[in-house]
Amino acid sequence: MGSPDNIFFDLRDLAALGEGTIIGKTVRIRKPARCRIGAYSVIDDFSYISCGITVGCFTHVGAQAVMIGGVAQITIGDFVNIAPGCRLIASSNDFLGGGLRGPAIPDEFAGEAITAEIVLEDHVLLGADTVILPGCHLPEGVATGAMTLLTPKHKLEPWTCYAGIPARPIRPRQPQQMLASAAKLKARFPQLFPPPRPDRA
Repeated sequence: MGSPDNIFFDLRDLAALGEGTIIGKTVRIRKPARCRIGAYSVIDDFSYISCGITVGCFTHVGAQAVMIGGVAQITIGDFVNIAPGCRLIASSNDFLGGGLRGPAIPDEFAGEAITAEIVLEDHVLLGADTVILPGCHLPEGVATGAMTLLTPKHKLEPWTCYAGIPARPIRPRQPQQMLASAAKLKARFPQLFPPPRPDRA
């Protein structure tokens, strides 16, 4: 039973919920104890999350986004924007192997699963209906056009826009103004962005 702020779960059951963060009343998070959501982020209504997630600060997840993966983890950085309808799939059946498919099948009859963490670094921008498969790592500043498909075979470059099925590089992004604006915002909220620890020798 949800709290007055959400019809599916109690926001107090989340592992962490940052200040100023907005989670839509109809967002469905199946495992809130495995979800950490940073400050001033927004998860829009009708999104569905059934795995462990960590979301940074000032990040937006658009309506009807889906993040699934059972025991898997999805990690999302700061200043990330995920457009409506995106699918982040951290666990999937192996379509070529033996056994039956789907969550309704008892383990003893199930086929092999492919489960691997998905990571979106800071300033990633996903166009509407982008699909990301298990094991994908999107470096800082990667962007995708609408209806792009990313697989772990893609070796993605930072600050590059990709589009298509399968994804291909389109053109570089220009990060200077984004990084300058992010630096100013970080300076306004120093408690959210502590300085990095010095490298250990």
